[in-house]
Amino acid sequence: MTYSSFDKPLKQLKVKPAKMGKYIKHNSPKERKMGRSTKRCVRCGRIRGLIASYDIKLCRQCFREVATKIGFKKFS
Repeated sequence: MTYSSFDKPLKQLKVKPAKMGKYIKHNSPKERKMGRSTKRCVRCGRIRGLIASYDIKLCRQCFREVATKIGFKKFS
């Protein structure tokens, strides 16, 4: 299960409201205050490969697409 798909079984639990309430209480992701998962890409929401220097806050894939528009040049 990925970090954002805790709500997949809710389709089956719609007919059982008591069990659904208990499931949501125990399985919903808690709000993070620190760590890796608090910082996300502004454009796509990825957690991994984040470039946070110079206050860019983009993942490396989005940075490659937007770098020339921001003003970075590719040297090679």
